[in-house]
Amino acid sequence: MSLVGRWSAHFIVWTMAGHSSQPIPPGCQREPSLQHGNALNTSRESWIIEFSCTALLDNVGAARGRCRDAQRLVFSLQPGNFDGVLYHISNPNGDKTKVMVSISLKFYKELQDHGADEFVKITYSKISYSVSNYYFEAVKFSTNILHNEVVVGYNVSLLFDLENIPPNKEEVIHQAGILKRNCFASVFEKYFRFQEEGREGEKRAVIHYRDDETMYVEAKKDRVTVVFSTVFKDDDDVVIGKVFMQEFKEGRRASHTAPQVLFSHREPPLELKDTDAAVGDNIGYITFGVANARDNTINLIHTFRDYLHYHIKCSKAYIHTRMRAKTSDFLKVLNRARPDAEKKEMKTIT
Repeated sequence: MSLVGRWSAHFIVWTMAGHSSQPIPPGCQREPSLQHGNALNTSRESWIIEFSCTALLDNVGAARGRCRDAQRLVFSLQPGNFDGVLYHISNPNGDKTKVMVSISLKFYKELQDHGADEFVKITYSKISYSVSNYYFEAVKFSTNILHNEVVVGYNVSLLFDLENIPPNKEEVIHQAGILKRNCFASVFEKYFRFQEEGREGEKRAVIHYRDDETMYVEAKKDRVTVVFSTVFKDDDDVVIGKVFMQEFKEGRRASHTAPQVLFSHREPPLELKDTDAAVGDNIGYITFGVANARDNTINLIHTFRDYLHYHIKCSKAYIHTRMRAKTSDFLKVLNRARPDAEKKEMKTIT
């Protein structure tokens, strides 16, 4: 496994243990630029959403938060994410003073069964901020960016008014960037609450987050168990995936508070013995036993499948690059060792 993959496995276990809340390793932070448009982002934030919203809201004029009509564009963007999530950024009804951000998840109906609508409403209808008055007393306000009329074909829509930019602009943009995370969060919050209340035996949550892959969430007395099923493309992916998961076990030794991580191949774990979980040579199951660090755990765990397969692909690319470099070196050695052809002296018959 590449050094990047090994370090990342240790890093995600370390952060899930509650030691850090930074989604990007130190020294690897990158400033947003258009060059990153095709880069894969497996962090909790959607880079394209934050970048677009920041660019649009920062484009407004300094005077009273208003901008000239010449600075506004009528547009419609539909960026897709690695896990099949579809976003839609547009001006509703061609109104240049409004920007709408919508998200579509194929499995949102299953999330609704676990309170996704209520969680999103609470999160986006009251984004709090405080302003000090003349007496230096902090007065609390809230911003509502949740739009009641969802765009057809999407599940949640957020609306920004460019004529009325809120004082907590950065927080509003950040919350828009983690829209997918907050849709997912309702499931985890629900079962964390069950675990805190000691409500063992509640019905297991089953989320088909991809066409052939499933996530299971269940509350136990001392932990919340999260199981991901994943499909490996070929045998090489299985081997690299096993090595990667072994690094998670090694990473746990560095912190006794890190969550338990188990990996099973072909057969589902015992937690799923009474389900119709898939079985096969290309099927793997990753089990997390989570007991603390709630918010940061949600930030990391909901993108874990993307994180795993991304690093499998990176590791394969790294191995192929090293193999090609070694092959090139061997060819150079062989070319240097090749004996010179003997020069035959041509003689004429006399």
